[in-house]
Amino acid sequence: MESLLFLAHAEAAGCPLRKQSLEALAAAKQLAASLGIEFSVGLVGEDVQTAADAIASCGAARFLAVTGAEFGAARYATDAAAAEALCLATGASVVITPATSRWNRVVAGVSHRLGGRVDTHVTGVEVTDGTVTVSRWVYRQRMQTVLSRSQRPWVIAVEGGIAPAWVGEGGAATVEGVEAVLPGDGVRSCVTGLETPSSDQQTIRPDAALLFVTGAGWTKPQADGEVKTAEAEELILAFLERAQASLGSTKSLVDLGGDGQAVLSCLSHLNQIGQTGSTPRHAKGLSTCCHGEEPHTVGWRFVGQRRAISLDPACGWSRGKADVLYVADAFAVMRELNQLLA
Repeated sequence: MESLLFLAHAEAAGCPLRKQSLEALAAAKQLAASLGIEFSVGLVGEDVQTAADAIASCGAARFLAVTGAEFGAARYATDAAAAEALCLATGASVVITPATSRWNRVVAGVSHRLGGRVDTHVTGVEVTDGTVTVSRWVYRQRMQTVLSRSQRPWVIAVEGGIAPAWVGEGGAATVEGVEAVLPGDGVRSCVTGLETPSSDQQTIRPDAALLFVTGAGWTKPQADGEVKTAEAEELILAFLERAQASLGSTKSLVDLGGDGQAVLSCLSHLNQIGQTGSTPRHAKGLSTCCHGEEPHTVGWRFVGQRRAISLDPACGWSRGKADVLYVADAFAVMRELNQLLA
């Protein structure tokens, strides 16, 4: 019989779990119900009591945790040791964890230490004929595979958005402490602090309702023959601030700097979506000046309602890939939008 562990990290002492972790918890809970078994919760962090209390009514049979100051920050050596200790303490055959940057970095190493297998970027977990199966997109997200594994333990890192975030009453969870064995030569990396942009500089908002995507057309000559990169950046940043939207970009726009062309300073490869970037899962999306680039359209596969602004109604993106198309100049539309939002 399978045994199941939900593995998560507390972001900071005194903070509950984030939305992506609660979505993974919902997936783990559903999997346990389908298998007809109980599941355990394993938490890692400096102090996880608040996080455990927030999900006390989730139905877990046990709450276990590896805690301490050295486990507060993301670091491979400490996170891998903590995850390994929790897996051994529960004897879990299947481990469900959110596919955050922190866990994606360590789950392969943890599964290797345990002699098991790992699958990341999983977009679906279910039970088929009594067997646990997972879904993953492959070949640049053009094909979906459904697979199962006989090797155990099986560590499964699930993407955000595959299940509604768990919602329930808080309570007082009884947390069992687990000791993690750190490397014999000690932890070589030292976390000295955290640097984050101010809220008005933040352009990547995974929980935003709207994804605003820019294409290379923003930096090309406009109808009057002039390049208006500075105005483009001003319009985009004003819209992001007023709408609290998240900013995405096509690869062509992100890479323009390498060609010596004018670039938008607010963009980096972290904003890139598509074949070689991220795959966002926002409720709504607005595409601007993208001209039907294939990497961009692939990256939008899981966006709910998709709209586009383009002067060319026959472009590849506009024909069949957008739910609503505005045939207009993006500069004019965004000026009007910003005035309305202001």
